[in-house]
Amino acid sequence: MITVTLLRPLVFCLALFSAAPVFAQGTNVAFGTIRQDTTAPVEVTADNLSVDQSNGTAIFVGNVLIGQGDLRLSAAKVLVVYRDQNVGISRLEASGGVTLVSGLDAAEAQRADYDIDSGTIVMTGDVLLTQGPSALTSEKMTVNLRDGTAQMSGRVKTILNTGKN
Repeated sequence: MITVTLLRPLVFCLALFSAAPVFAQGTNVAFGTIRQDTTAPVEVTADNLSVDQSNGTAIFVGNVLIGQGDLRLSAAKVLVVYRDQNVGISRLEASGGVTLVSGLDAAEAQRADYDIDSGTIVMTGDVLLTQGPSALTSEKMTVNLRDGTAQMSGRVKTILNTGKN
């Protein structure tokens, strides 16, 4: 089984040999196969959990896996911030080898912040987005789960295949 850390160099190397590079300041891309229901329940699995009732947070550590509908997010650590009076989740802050998967699309980054109310996930730090045989890299990617789009910014790089050998 290929691990996430091995996937990044492999995808990047394959892409380097297929066509000439293209650099851009920012780009819009589709993300995921369907729109995500941001009101669906969030399921969290982890090795350890610490809850702080005084500030309304919970910290999940170790092999954290989060699921919401068809969306999957994994990370080493996730901070869950609850709304006032602990009425639902306000946001999730994931760090440490974050992977986000929706349909056939997958993204990796050092950090991801998911604002439940706005339905956006902001991934930062060495972002790699793979969509089938295509790959894009950037420093930041903002995913709008309600309409299934993403905005990549900060030295965006991709390889465009011309269709000819």
